[in-house]
Amino acid sequence: MSLTFHERLRAAQERRQSLLCVGLDPDPARFPEVVGNTPDTITAFNRAIIEATQDLACCYKPNLGFYLPHGRAGIEALAQLRDDVPSDIPLLLDAKIGDISTTTAAYAQAYFEAWHMDSVTVHPYMGHDSLKPLLDYRGHAVFVLAKTSNPGSGLLQDRRVADEGGSEPVSHVVTRHAREWNTHGNVGLVVGATYPHEIAAIRAIAPELPFLIPGIGPQAGDLEAAVAAGLDSDGYGILVNASRAISYASAGPDYQDAARAVAADLRTRINAVRGMA
Repeated sequence: MSLTFHERLRAAQERRQSLLCVGLDPDPARFPEVVGNTPDTITAFNRAIIEATQDLACCYKPNLGFYLPHGRAGIEALAQLRDDVPSDIPLLLDAKIGDISTTTAAYAQAYFEAWHMDSVTVHPYMGHDSLKPLLDYRGHAVFVLAKTSNPGSGLLQDRRVADEGGSEPVSHVVTRHAREWNTHGNVGLVVGATYPHEIAAIRAIAPELPFLIPGIGPQAGDLEAAVAAGLDSDGYGILVNASRAISYASAGPDYQDAARAVAADLRTRINAVRGMA
């Protein structure tokens, strides 16, 4: 029987003693001169970052938005990732999908079958039926946006919803539904590092779900506080994502060494919170 996403992820985490997820968000304007600054160099740049970090990362997260502006070159670079990332490391596509079920079924076929992604991010605004085609791929995971890292996330996510004489934030309502949707054991949550108190509150509601935690680096999330709030009872349960902080640690010919140094430091800091330093 094939392993589930979470089983493959846990194996990668244990093998590398890492909860670090490296984001692959190419911006040719920021590529080092030694790589070149055109869309045709995206694949080469991604390969260099992967080569520098593959023993430190347990997951890679390409963000669809950074590939689409470059047309065919961008799509080809995205499709190439499954061949360039070591086969034992999962790929999580950050696409924030959410549409009517027939459209979502097409997304699922594209991302899971054609592009061989192992997981995707989704938004829950349209409800369970809009996500079911993705959830039905039992070997793949779906990370549901609960509390995102951006400053404006509170517009809807922090609004309180009345229920049975009380109320709770929308992010908590989403969390409770995500647990209900986890019938195949392939649901996770996105909770931003910029709100560690919300990570703790959501962990209390969903002790068993894995969290994707973006927002460290340029978004200035508190790494140690986010890790401490998100860890499950086994010292796992989280993917701490860093993208620009790693990929663009240097614009010089030492960019691979610089990316590796940042990734290694982040892994060390995460493991220190876990008591593994």
